[in-house]
Amino acid sequence: MPVWNPWHGCKKLSPGCQNCYVYRRDSSIGKDASEITKTGSYDLPLKKDRQGRFKLTPESGVVFTCMTSDFFLPEADGWREGCWDIIRQRSDLHFHIITKRIDRFAECIPDDWGDGWENVTISCTCEDQERADFRLPVFIGLPIKHRRIVSEPMLEEINIEKYLADGLIEQVTCGGESGENARLCSFDWVKELRRQCVRSGVPFYFKQTGALFRMNGKDYRIERRFQMAQAEKSGYSYTPNTGCADRIRYTLPTRADLFARLAKSTFRSRFRLSDEDRQYIADKGLDVIRAHAADFVAKKLAPENPPKDGRQTPMRGHPIFKAQHATACCCRGCLEKWHNIPSGKTLTDRECAYITDVLMDWVVKRL
Repeated sequence: MPVWNPWHGCKKLSPGCQNCYVYRRDSSIGKDASEITKTGSYDLPLKKDRQGRFKLTPESGVVFTCMTSDFFLPEADGWREGCWDIIRQRSDLHFHIITKRIDRFAECIPDDWGDGWENVTISCTCEDQERADFRLPVFIGLPIKHRRIVSEPMLEEINIEKYLADGLIEQVTCGGESGENARLCSFDWVKELRRQCVRSGVPFYFKQTGALFRMNGKDYRIERRFQMAQAEKSGYSYTPNTGCADRIRYTLPTRADLFARLAKSTFRSRFRLSDEDRQYIADKGLDVIRAHAADFVAKKLAPENPPKDGRQTPMRGHPIFKAQHATACCCRGCLEKWHNIPSGKTLTDRECAYITDVLMDWVVKRL
């Protein structure tokens, strides 16, 4: 992964900057990371070897740009035009710029930017909901060919689904914070962000756990060398229509544990079979009701990304609809939260049979 740092140093801007790795690293060698300096690598993409060939080639991969600063930092205004010229000259390379200062983007682009350059990806960061709701509306409205969202360090659960709806975002990345004083990252936040991406058909990359990671109610201290590997091992990165989620390992809850948890939910516990429901079941017979349940599961829950997921199950109209809400089998998000079945995958026959059994258990117990 080639990295091009035309300048070094940055000014802390928002909560995500609190434990900045650049500040930590510079401090360890007696440098002040708040001092912005032009580097000797300013013209790196134009440098050539002894044979007169560019040192950076398309085969080198995406050029991550300004990774020890921010490309749109005000202190770098005098140097940025030269960088744009270099990027313009090296149209054969693809440059990836990650910024917290997306609000400065419009005033910092070159005159010939138009609706964006094909060889530039802009990633906007949002570490919490406040930053997401401030930066992403600006980001969505800008002329950019390739755009991504980065939530790293992820400091809380965020909802960005409305910013994914128009199909402009090519990928969402999230990860926890590294370093000795790292703040917590919860796997529940990661999974919720992933669900939003799955529903929107947007690729999702779970980059790293961070140093302090909460999973299943327990906090873990994870060494730096394992943070990316553990995220990769989870299998929670997602690319639509690739079957990638099939490798996620999980355990279905026992029926006793599931119904005990459901009983503690005010919402789930409010569903009841009416006299009309019971009569309908008696008239049709349990075999027919089971067939209806299996059909609803196959059509409304089994696809990798069901249409209108989260709103596909009516509250009434069939006894099984009530059973679905009562047992949290109403949408893929609830299946993941309550039954551990990951979203973003086509349900297996075993999973469909399990859900159907849960629904029928609930119905039979209430006859």
